Amino acid sequence: MNYISTRGGISPIPFQEAVMMGLATDGGLLLPETMPSVSDSQLQSWQDLSYQQLAFEIFSLFIDDIPAEDLRDLVERSYATFNHPEVTPLIKEDGLHILELFHGPTLAFKDVALQFLGNIFEYILKKTGAKMNIIGATSGDTGSAAIYGVRGKQGINIFILHPHKRVSPIQELQMTSVLDKNVFNIAINGTFDDGQSIVKGIFNDIDFKSKYALGAVNSINWARVLAQVVYYVWSLLRVRATEQGADCTDFSVPTGNFGDIFAGYVAKSILPEGRIGRLILATNENDILSRFVLKGDYSTSTVVPTSSPSMDIQMASNFERYLYYLNGQNAQKTAADMDAFAAKGVMSFNDDQVARTAQDFGAKRVSEDETLETIRTMYNKTGYVLDPHTAVGVNAGRLLQKQGVPMVCLATAHPGKFGEAVGRAIGQQPLPKALEGLLGSESRCQVLAAEMAVIKDFLIEHAL
Repeated sequence: MNYISTRGGISPIPFQEAVMMGLATDGGLLLPETMPSVSDSQLQSWQDLSYQQLAFEIFSLFIDDIPAEDLRDLVERSYATFNHPEVTPLIKEDGLHILELFHGPTLAFKDVALQFLGNIFEYILKKTGAKMNIIGATSGDTGSAAIYGVRGKQGINIFILHPHKRVSPIQELQMTSVLDKNVFNIAINGTFDDGQSIVKGIFNDIDFKSKYALGAVNSINWARVLAQVVYYVWSLLRVRATEQGADCTDFSVPTGNFGDIFAGYVAKSILPEGRIGRLILATNENDILSRFVLKGDYSTSTVVPTSSPSMDIQMASNFERYLYYLNGQNAQKTAADMDAFAAKGVMSFNDDQVARTAQDFGAKRVSEDETLETIRTMYNKTGYVLDPHTAVGVNAGRLLQKQGVPMVCLATAHPGKFGEAVGRAIGQQPLPKALEGLLGSESRCQVLAAEMAVIKDFLIEHAL
C-alpha cells in the first residue's frame, strides 16, 4: 500500500515514509493510492474480535511495510494505556448509542490515535537511529494526547502550540504540567487557526523541515486518521451484536477539523455498501463545515469562543482530503482550489458537488443554548453526563435520527475536562481522580507571539 498527495506533487511512498513525512512536501495531505475493500464475509469474521485484534486487522489493510508481529506489538502497547477493557466501550442512553472515546491517558478521543502514533514514531526512529522534532497546534485535546504519546521517548522533542487562555483550564494543565525534558508547550497570542497556519507554513518550508527533522502529530498525519477508522467499524459490529437486524448504522460526529468524520468516510468507503449509513457532521457556532454541507458555503469567518473549544475552528485542516474525492481525485484541481481558498477564504462548488456532499453527509449547527440544554436534558432523564462537544453531537444525532436506524454518537471527551460548562448545565462539576491531581500542579509554558518567525526561532533554540 503506497500513499499519494492530494495535490499530486510526490511519487507514491510507503506507510512508514508517509508517517514521517506528515504533511506532503507539495503542501498536500497524504491518502492511500487506492482504498482497500472489506467483504461481507470478512466483516462478519471480525464480529467477535477484541478492539486490539480489530485494529490489527484494519491497520493491516493499509500497512504492508511493518512485519505483522511488530504491528501486533505496537497495537497492544498503544491500547494497554486505556482504563477500559474494551478501549472504546459502546453504551446505550435514551435511545442513542454513545461511543465513549475518552478512556485513554488524557480522557479524550485523540488518545486513540496518538498513543499509536507515538509508538510508531519510536519504532521507526529506533530502526533508523534518527531524531525528530514534532510540532503541532491544538485547540485543546490534541496537544495533551500528543504529549502523553511521546513524553520521555528517546530521540523525540515535541513542541505544541495552543491559543493562550482559549482552552479549558484542565486542558491547559494537562499539557503544561508535563515537565519531561522533551516537552515544550507554547501558548500563542492568537487563535487555534493562527497556530495551525503557523504549523502548516513551517512544514511548507521544505529546507527548514528537513534541517530540523520535523514531524507532524496533527490530523494532517495519515496515521491519525487510520487509527480513528477502527472505532467506526468496532461500534458498527457492537451494534450488530446487540440489535437484531441492525445492518446499517448512522453516526453523529462533533467535529471542527474534519479529521474524525473523515475517518468515518474512510470506514464507509472500505466496508460493504450500506453498512454505514449517514455521517452527521455536528458543529458548534463555528459552523464552516455545517454551512458547507447544508449550503455549499465553505468560507471563513471570525472564530467564536464556545463551551466546546476543541471545535472553535474556521479552517478545517482535513477538509482537503474530502475535497480530493469530491473533485474526482483530480489533484491539480484540488491544489488550485486550496490555493484559491488560501488567497480569498472562500471556496465554491458546482451543483453536482453540492448534491454529492448531501449524499455523503448530514449536518447541523448547534448553538450554545442547545448544547447546555442537551447536557441538562440527558442528565435529568438518565443521569448520564455529556461533555459539551459530545452534547453537540447528541443534539444533531437526535434531530436527524431515522426511525429504525441505530444512531451512534461519538463521545469525544470526559465531561470533567469541561467542568465550568457542565456545571452551568447541571449544577455540578464531575472531576475524575485522574484530573483531580492536576489542580495546583507545577506547570511550564512559554507565551509567544502568533508569528511564524518567532516560533521558528524557538524551535531552532530547542530542537534536537
